[in-house]
Amino acid sequence: MDIGAFMLDSVPFARLLGISFDSVGVGTATARLPDRGDLHNHVGGPHAGALFSLAESASGAAMLSAFVDQLSRAVPLATSAEIRYLKLAKGEVTATATLRADRAEVVALLDEGKRPEFTVAVAIKNADDVVVSEVAVSWTLRPNIRVEAGGDSPK
Repeated sequence: MDIGAFMLDSVPFARLLGISFDSVGVGTATARLPDRGDLHNHVGGPHAGALFSLAESASGAAMLSAFVDQLSRAVPLATSAEIRYLKLAKGEVTATATLRADRAEVVALLDEGKRPEFTVAVAIKNADDVVVSEVAVSWTLRPNIRVEAGGDSPK
């Protein structure tokens, strides 16, 4: 599965912003936000909301790349996020996301019927490779509700 294409198909807002994916590996993803005037803030850099959306999109791709095989039994949901704006971003920016959890432990919790939570860390860099923002996105895999055959009560 092409996770980057899946993300852009599933999240129209990412397409609207012009986000693209440079690479997606198991538990990692790199996404790019173009330098467009309609995305700028009052000081000429990417708007804070655009930077956040870039980071959240990259984190979603990193999360999906690690857990795509679990989508038939769980729904991935972002539960919280924290962003630090360190420097004024100028020009095109790139977000690199990395899963900060052990995949086997997350799947084991899901196997137990629990709702695992984990973090994806994201560094946003400018064209000079300087980190301009850091983001931590917390994700969960919410188990699908199972319905007993012949009944309608959740198990």
